[in-house]
Amino acid sequence: MSPRSAVRPGGRSARVQQSVHAAVLELQAEQGRASLTVPQIAARAGVTPSTIYRRWGDVQELLSDVAVERLRPEAPPADFGNLREDLENWAVDFIEEMSSPPGRSYIRDALAGDPDGSNAGQCSAYAIEQVEAILARAARRGEHVPDTDTVMDHVVAPMMYRVLFRPGLLDPQYARDLVTAVFYRLMPLP
Repeated sequence: MSPRSAVRPGGRSARVQQSVHAAVLELQAEQGRASLTVPQIAARAGVTPSTIYRRWGDVQELLSDVAVERLRPEAPPADFGNLREDLENWAVDFIEEMSSPPGRSYIRDALAGDPDGSNAGQCSAYAIEQVEAILARAARRGEHVPDTDTVMDHVVAPMMYRVLFRPGLLDPQYARDLVTAVFYRLMPLP
């Protein structure tokens, strides 16, 4: 079981997490990630090394936790007035962000320090939350919408496959084409 499962949100715990995450990001920017150590991070964060070991276990799990937080969307998906445009623009932004060097690095870190699969689940939950916001907004406008799993399976999953395994085959048009496939092949006619 990962030490992170015992972490309580809010209060001192949240301040420690914020301080340690900030220290990791600062040290990575200064010296790269390969030479990071728990004592360095602890000193920069103003905590004891035992705090980091107790909470995260090791540097890899800490980097993984930082990566998951960095992959969290900063804002709700933009509203372009209709489902097709909302989904296409979100997919283009998603593929560009995830395929960028920092995005790919965060994905690798998130998965590398994920002994119980919770980080992968959290990253998936971020994407689901964004897709559900787009679909709910379109439904409120009276548009016919696919279900969340259809979008995840036919738009998000293929993009993530390419981000992870075929990065040379990524461009915004690929994301648009996946959305088109949902509209023309997978959505039943109203």
